[in-house]
Amino acid sequence: MPSSSSLRRYVITGAPGAGKSTLLPMLRRRGYAVVDEAATDVIAREQSRGEAEPWRRDGFIAAVAQLQYERQELPPPAGTTVQFFDRSPLCTVALARYSERPVPPSLAAEVARVLAEGIYRPRVFFVRLLGFITPTAARRISYADSVRFERFHEQAYREHGFELVDVPPGPPEQRAELIARAVAGDG
Repeated sequence: MPSSSSLRRYVITGAPGAGKSTLLPMLRRRGYAVVDEAATDVIAREQSRGEAEPWRRDGFIAAVAQLQYERQELPPPAGTTVQFFDRSPLCTVALARYSERPVPPSLAAEVARVLAEGIYRPRVFFVRLLGFITPTAARRISYADSVRFERFHEQAYREHGFELVDVPPGPPEQRAELIARAVAGDG
């Protein structure tokens, strides 16, 4: 496993409907290691158990934070030097604030840990909204609400000292190229 100084972990974030789900597979095809979004998987798991809107449950925020922690702790694939995380605990803080729910103590502790240990690079790739929303079983948000949610994400990262690298709307391949160039220049 690479040492923490040789493994560069980047967060890719953005509001629901920004196009991360299309962008991240392109980064995988370029040879980067990608860690999938936890919230979507928690939602899918609970929906498969019959819960139509698991995000309304009190323990949802903590469940997302727990899965993010578990995934962050997994060793990266052999030879990995760059790893992209589809969201981070700071996104989960944004989700709690957007949902007008308290930040669970476990999430606050995880945010403190990732900041203290420098788990993620200080540059976060912020994928901007495309101008529309494609609803899915896990994404039932209006475009106006997604714009509002985007502001919560920005605030959470900025208040914790991260630099946001804008990934503007555009073709997915163009967005992937922008990220790859930024990572190459950040070595």
